[in-house]
Amino acid sequence: MEQKLIKPQWLKIKLEVNDNFSNIKATLRQNSLHTVCESAHCPNISECWNGGTVTFMLMGDACTRGCKFCAVKTGNPMQKLDADEPRKLAKALAEIKLFDYVVLTSVNRDDLEDGGSSHFAECISEIKKAYPEIIVEVLIPDFKGDVAALKKIIDSKPEVIAHNIETVERLQRKVRDPRAGYSQSLKVLENVKKLNPKIYTKSSIMVGLGEADEEVIQSMKDLRKINVGILTIGQYLRPTDWHIPIINFVPPEKFEYYKQKALQLGFLFCASGPFVRSSYRAGELFMKNIIKKE
Repeated sequence: MEQKLIKPQWLKIKLEVNDNFSNIKATLRQNSLHTVCESAHCPNISECWNGGTVTFMLMGDACTRGCKFCAVKTGNPMQKLDADEPRKLAKALAEIKLFDYVVLTSVNRDDLEDGGSSHFAECISEIKKAYPEIIVEVLIPDFKGDVAALKKIIDSKPEVIAHNIETVERLQRKVRDPRAGYSQSLKVLENVKKLNPKIYTKSSIMVGLGEADEEVIQSMKDLRKINVGILTIGQYLRPTDWHIPIINFVPPEKFEYYKQKALQLGFLFCASGPFVRSSYRAGELFMKNIIKKE
């Protein structure tokens, strides 16, 4: 029988909402838009929405893959796309008054010939057209390793491209959908830099899945070999009993250890902590700073 882990004090969070939160929620509903904040049950939703920031999830709320850690629902969208989503997105940014930095992600859309990369790129272009000064960070799928699909994203000129390796190499098959993979994810990030060295690349690792310290550090080294500059590390939190179990809760001091190791290895920035997620506000603030200086 599976042993139930007791959540430690440092993993308890108080959810509060303010007017910003309510405004964002209403705007999303009115424009039929989705966020990873809600779909992935992000623990930081109140912190981000209360602060007026949100991570939009493009191409619907049904993912064609079934990773064993992810709360986003799995399904077959039957090649359906909201052609008006790019315009709705730009309109939502105006209503939320989000004009300096936006984060976009998407579900996997293996049902579409190009994985939805054309649609994703159109969303970026529409935002850039409406708000030329805005910084766009995208968290993209692997597009099955298709370089032509990846190039469509790059050509739409986001400043930051993130793609998550999710976990250490040994645990990939246990944690991720079989169509994903460690080497394929590394290749995506490597190809971004090959196609446009000026774009900042970013990745994320979950811990608490039974990985060893040496494996986490090896993952960092693998990312640095392909010039990934930004890293986030966070605690895996099991969304439901159907998802892969948590093996251990990683203490705050271990997250600090990982952060220091990452900086020693040459990452420009590393956010590491129990509630850190791919789209984390500290990372956003860092990127705003560095890009504006340029």
